[in-house]
Amino acid sequence: MVSLNFDPRLCRNESEVISKLIVSYLLPQLGYSPDSWHQEVKVADIRLDFLTLVTPVIPFILDQIRPPNIVIEAKHPGQKLDRHNRKLRRYLSKLNARYGLLTNGKELKIYERDADGEVRLKFACQGKEIPAKINDIRAILGKISLSDIQQTVSSETERISNSPPCDLQNRTTAQTVNVSGEAERISNSLPCDLQNRTTMEEKSNMKVIAIYHNKGGVGKTTVSVNLAASLSRKGKKVLLIDMDAQANTTFATGLIKFQFEEDDNIIQSYVFHLLESGDFNFIPDIVRRSQGFNTPEIDVIPSHINLIEHQDKLNKIAVSRSRLLVKLKQVRDYYDIVIIDTPPSRDLYAEIPLIAADYLIIPSDLKPFANQGLNNVKNFVKQVNEYREAIARDPLVLMGVLPSKISTNSQFLKHTFPRQKSVISDRHNLPLMESIIYERTPLSNCLSRTKNEGEIEIPDPKSIFDFCDLKSDTSAEQSAEDFEFLAAEVLNKIQ
Repeated sequence: MVSLNFDPRLCRNESEVISKLIVSYLLPQLGYSPDSWHQEVKVADIRLDFLTLVTPVIPFILDQIRPPNIVIEAKHPGQKLDRHNRKLRRYLSKLNARYGLLTNGKELKIYERDADGEVRLKFACQGKEIPAKINDIRAILGKISLSDIQQTVSSETERISNSPPCDLQNRTTAQTVNVSGEAERISNSLPCDLQNRTTMEEKSNMKVIAIYHNKGGVGKTTVSVNLAASLSRKGKKVLLIDMDAQANTTFATGLIKFQFEEDDNIIQSYVFHLLESGDFNFIPDIVRRSQGFNTPEIDVIPSHINLIEHQDKLNKIAVSRSRLLVKLKQVRDYYDIVIIDTPPSRDLYAEIPLIAADYLIIPSDLKPFANQGLNNVKNFVKQVNEYREAIARDPLVLMGVLPSKISTNSQFLKHTFPRQKSVISDRHNLPLMESIIYERTPLSNCLSRTKNEGEIEIPDPKSIFDFCDLKSDTSAEQSAEDFEFLAAEVLNKIQ
């Protein structure tokens, strides 16, 4: 029976929010019949209260072509909605849904995911205001209102489906680019959507960001992988490059699953092979997709412990310093952002990323050794900028020092942390980023996860975002929010 009104006082628990508000009142008022909404749906590792489809699908299937139109989450009237909005945001991103509705009967909030992947609050009202504002809600979430959007998506899907297939490994033509006297043959063999995008965009907006500090243990890898994950979830096409022989980023993105040397599937194709020649081994040849790390997965150029053995060979070839820069130009119309995790050193493998990058982020725990190392970083950047000038490249832009692995102890944050921050600007004359990456247990746990396959335990690292989907707690949510804030700051600074 369809209710013509709604009284939030009738909702005493989550079950009654579902039955009396959502099922009996809201869904019928928005024009959804029982065949167009689904209750208690499990999609991968997500369990949803409700989702709706403008066009019913039989059998029920969710994919990129047929995402849900609305994800609905009901909560107990005694729970604050602010505790759950982050999880709803993740659901929208993971399911490619446009709208999310969150309610406890006392309040109702609608979130919208835009074309750039940003999720923002679209509408909010008190439970007692729902009947009076049902037309406003219907204008956003009503079945009729969303039909036009569905038709637009279907038309675009048909256009993409009719595009000719491409073969990533099929090389047809080549062009020559000269950097510092070296002719680099650039292959036009690109992924299918890369080729399509190249023809549609006249000017590249790809930005390259190096994550560097010459001191180890300041969180470079944690920042690199989770910043890449956050940007990817915002709809950006991200390439993550591991330039450190420790291969921590390669491990963190799920690419090292083997337990024995004979099963090593990285050694024949990793970042060294990208640097060894200008005539072969281009990015499409080396790139891999992360494995079980993030939703969506990201593209990774892996590293290997053997990288260190090849440094002398590359040092003898002057143009090896600019090969990454040249090969990134090949994919400049495909990727939006490239993030490079660097080694804690001042050698060739640290120099190459700083030559290729547009921007630099310096993670630092702001402790004495890390702060003292900032002078070394400044001098190293100065040397790199001299080389950049010699190849007609603008100086590296310092985005700022990023406070990383910062204690959450209240007394530390009140007394010590402000003094540590002041040292960055007062003594070292460096900008400090607004974002702060706090040291919390989930940030280490998410990258050290394992799982059993038969009798063997294998690594199963996750981004902090996918970790939250598996094990949601306040600390993990806060860490994910740290990286969402960082991603937003980065996007703002590179625009």
